[in-house]
Amino acid sequence: MSSSEPAFTGPGILLVLDGWGHADASDDNALTLARTPVLDELVAGRNSTLAEASGDAVGLLPGTVGNSEIGHMVIGAGRPLPYDSLLVQQAIDTGALRAHPRLDTLLREIAYSSGALHLIGLCSDGQIHANVEHLSELLAAAAAHQVQRVFIHAITDGRDVADHTSGSYLSRVTELTAWAEAGQVATVIGRGYAMDKAGNLDLTEQAVTLVADGLGVSADSFQAAVTASERGDEWVPATVLATAGNASIADGDAVLWFNFRSDRIQQFADRLSEHLTATGRSVDMVSLAQYDTRAAIPALVQRADASGGLADELATAGLRTVRIAEAEKFEHVTYYINGRDATARGGEEHVRITGDGKPDYVVRPGMNLDRVTAAVVEAAARPEVDLVIANLANIDVVGHTGHLAATVHACEATDAAVAQILEAAGNSHRWVLAVGDHGNAERMTKQAPDGTSRPYGGHTTNPVPLVIVPPSTDTPAPALPDTATLADVAPTVLHLLGHKSGSAMTGRPLL
Repeated sequence: MSSSEPAFTGPGILLVLDGWGHADASDDNALTLARTPVLDELVAGRNSTLAEASGDAVGLLPGTVGNSEIGHMVIGAGRPLPYDSLLVQQAIDTGALRAHPRLDTLLREIAYSSGALHLIGLCSDGQIHANVEHLSELLAAAAAHQVQRVFIHAITDGRDVADHTSGSYLSRVTELTAWAEAGQVATVIGRGYAMDKAGNLDLTEQAVTLVADGLGVSADSFQAAVTASERGDEWVPATVLATAGNASIADGDAVLWFNFRSDRIQQFADRLSEHLTATGRSVDMVSLAQYDTRAAIPALVQRADASGGLADELATAGLRTVRIAEAEKFEHVTYYINGRDATARGGEEHVRITGDGKPDYVVRPGMNLDRVTAAVVEAAARPEVDLVIANLANIDVVGHTGHLAATVHACEATDAAVAQILEAAGNSHRWVLAVGDHGNAERMTKQAPDGTSRPYGGHTTNPVPLVIVPPSTDTPAPALPDTATLADVAPTVLHLLGHKSGSAMTGRPLL
């Protein structure tokens, strides 16, 4: 057998363990604190390796933590993809953003009409959804056009960065406004309200009426606003800063959204657009990067092309796939793994697992993993299905709470689920490729700016395990190379299915 031929080919399961990162054992590593005999055995074998899932290995700025969106996109594309954050930074560094005709027109018209520019976005440097430093360029552009009234509607984080640090980030915003001699923080609200993506419109409405109509509690300073929250930065209540005066959005104003990632801001953007239209306010609205909104919101920075990936190759080969995930990660195994394309290819079946009521991840760290596992087992037993693609969300979703004990339970629940899936794979003679999409649960604390150690629910730059399990115990476990990236997943999956990599893929089969 030549070195290019796998020891086995046939149907399989691509299993993404969301947030499954690798780090040495420590007292804040939920994965090593948990009892996970199955995962421990998998990563100890010769059929495992560590894959880079952050920074320039996947198309992010060097040293930037990975995330589920870019992780699934690169898994699906078979190549690193310049992510929106990188493209925005490149546009800033080259001067292309400042010179963008759409931005130039917006600022000229606002300055001429004496209207207000409203900047809305997440104020942290987590680099998952936004980077507060991008405000520097936007404020400088507004100042250069002599826009007199610039209001910043700040969304506090506590999820992508350590909790209880929003005061430091808002202090940084005031430094940027002083440097640019433009802008002031007008409202403050937690991302739990402003960046809901599960259709909880009662939460979103609080953000909409805050920035549009100035409805919220009043505070004399942003420090008072953030310290008033009993649930941390994520749930800072809708707050109007008295120092800003009337910062409501008026007819003829302009809105610029400065999150670069779409999924957690688009619900807010759509509802604000609808609210302004319904109340007779004509507002020019643009976004820093491209959003998947119902409303037509022009983007200043366009996306990278992600076509020609795994989904396209599977469709060309006539292979049937089943995509399975909980609601929290369903788009990741469909839309994102398909290259940010909502179109279902031929032979593509989607199974979206939902639960009852609003989830409390600390109380129920198992989430709906039993239903996800049952769906994977059922799909694996169907001989007409060539590939099952599933996401087990618990390690990441519960890890985001920053609650160490709950995350340990989530890891243990995931381990039990993987055991069931491996058994089902063996029964149906399927190989399994299990891989993390980014790190998370292996680091549950982070040093805050004041030097204290705080609970941390964000992502990491650590590599992720990648394991290939043969279709039967009689098949020798394949030896994997010492190095890999998420870009190698799609070529390897196609290799195991008995097909060549797509021409757009720069990743390599790992066998």
